[in-house]
Amino acid sequence: MLGRVANTIYWMNRYLERAENYARFMDVNFNLSLELSPNEEQQWKPLVVITGDWPLYESLHEKAEKNKVINFMAFESENPNSICNCIINARENARAIRPEITKEVWEQINALYYLVKKASEKKRLNDSEVRHFFSDIKNGCQLLYGIYDATISRNEGWNFAKLGQLIERADKTSRVLDVKYHLLLGSANQVGSSLDLIQWTALLKSVSAYDMYRKKYGKLSSTSIAEFLILDTDFPRSILNCLIRAEQSIVRLCGSSFGYCNNAQRQLGALKAQLEFTDINDIIAEGLHEYLDNIQGKLNDISTAIYEAFFSIEPHVN
Repeated sequence: MLGRVANTIYWMNRYLERAENYARFMDVNFNLSLELSPNEEQQWKPLVVITGDWPLYESLHEKAEKNKVINFMAFESENPNSICNCIINARENARAIRPEITKEVWEQINALYYLVKKASEKKRLNDSEVRHFFSDIKNGCQLLYGIYDATISRNEGWNFAKLGQLIERADKTSRVLDVKYHLLLGSANQVGSSLDLIQWTALLKSVSAYDMYRKKYGKLSSTSIAEFLILDTDFPRSILNCLIRAEQSIVRLCGSSFGYCNNAQRQLGALKAQLEFTDINDIIAEGLHEYLDNIQGKLNDISTAIYEAFFSIEPHVN
């Protein structure tokens, strides 16, 4: 497979996963804002901060307000990570590799494109329309994942697609967990309060983890929630589970599970092993925010290594 084609498949799936995760973040936060005191900045600023787009937001707006944050993360043309831009980029990538995907996958990506195009053409969505939009994006992406799984052969293209999706998902799970750090800045006295529990519940729901968490642990506990989302080997959105499955794809692409064939496989295996042999108490002692920040940095390094190993015109030499 040409490196250009593989890179396009990889990023098409990263963009789709990013769009779905942004819809998840905002949908749960929108519902949560209806139940809490109307402090817009405290409720909405963390969402922009964890995506890494706060400097861009600050250059466009004076303060974090509900409608402005929603527009920035969903429709802002100047925000390369907005839902609208992610879906547009995913569609353009799909167009470029049309022979590598099925008619059904192409049609569903088109459906998502026209969904965001129609919503972005409205000057302002009311609360009901906003909630329907987020729900439609989530459902549309989930439908696309199902179609992709059911219609695409498990070849090189499939493994590059899964690699992109899982690296993006691991990154976004780390960021949604990190939002608790930003929500509680200067509010240590709220730890363990009813507000704290409401926020943890919302966090679990934002990654569709609430039911599976309650099934495994029962009682809500910040330590257990962090353990579930970082170290659980069975839940498909936990960071470790994403890394385990991403490693399976890169092993198939490299053709060997003995040692490593490039820096991407080495770094991915090292990060997976780090999580496999750590304990949640060690993570808490180190500082949850610091640990997650470190993971995000390593995921960025892995993404760079994947580009150098598989997509670069001049492959990087270790």
